[in-house]
Amino acid sequence: MKEDNKGKVVTKKEYIQLVDSIGELLESARKETARTINTILVKTYWKIGKRIVEYEQKGGEKAEYGSKLLTRLSRDLRLKYGKGFSKSNVYLMRLFYLKYPKFQTLSGKLSWSHYVELLSVSDDMAMSFYEKQCIKENWSVRELKRQINSMLFERIALSKDKKGVLQLAKKGQIIEREEDIIKDPYIFEFLGIPERYQYTEKELEQRLIDNLQIFLLELGKGFAFVSRQYRITLDNNHFYVDLVFYHTILKCYVLTDLKVGKITHQDIGQMNMYLNYFKAEVNSNSDNPPVGIILGAEKSNILIEYALGGISNKLFVSRYKLYLPSKKELSQRLQYLLKGK
Repeated sequence: MKEDNKGKVVTKKEYIQLVDSIGELLESARKETARTINTILVKTYWKIGKRIVEYEQKGGEKAEYGSKLLTRLSRDLRLKYGKGFSKSNVYLMRLFYLKYPKFQTLSGKLSWSHYVELLSVSDDMAMSFYEKQCIKENWSVRELKRQINSMLFERIALSKDKKGVLQLAKKGQIIEREEDIIKDPYIFEFLGIPERYQYTEKELEQRLIDNLQIFLLELGKGFAFVSRQYRITLDNNHFYVDLVFYHTILKCYVLTDLKVGKITHQDIGQMNMYLNYFKAEVNSNSDNPPVGIILGAEKSNILIEYALGGISNKLFVSRYKLYLPSKKELSQRLQYLLKGK
């Protein structure tokens, strides 16, 4: 303890609280300043895009990416105002206005860098989905970029009907049922496992844990990590659930088993046993029934259909891929769905 200039005793704890409170004020001010700067920057770039489009509409040259107008405009702006006016940036400002003709529709939560990533998505439905999801889940620019590259919209959309796809694009992903949290396939490219490398289930699990933050992002909103190799003992026999999560939106445990090869009917039977155990021994009165997800490198839809027949538990079988899916294949499948065929 020490005395202040009025003779009052000031404890060390009180002084630390003073320092911490000043730090909180500074941090809050810095965040507010960053938000203000971002809003000004986004609005300015939107206005620049608007001016370019208005110039076009008055009979000037159309400012496509390879046009002489953009080349000339970029050069003159850089000479007069410095960096930030490359031809690609000027083109993006124009595109920004065309995609968002009403400034009121822009979100104050997204930076210019976020919008640059969104503008890279050519499909308007997909772009709308990524924008809504980015705002909902507070994705960083890096997270947004990864989700776009892994074609999250297409992978979720393919599990829905035509109406569900349109709703997904309009509102983002709304998790109401257990089925809403499942993707097929899951993308684990962040693990950096080389092609043709012979890895084990234990190694796959370890790499997922080592990259838990990105893994949770791939799983989706609401997943909280609980345990790995969760032990279940029945008649002196020990069984281990690879990964256990709790879903904060659905209010249930999510049990996940990893399979390096093709998923078998034995894998499904084992997961069904795990789910029955959790319902009887682990769930509290406030928990909903647990969900099981078996992730394998390959699966047979016919085998899965028969193996799941008669099972009342919520049990899903999905694939994982160590590399990004074929954009052409996923896009074609989605267009086929939207045509209602």
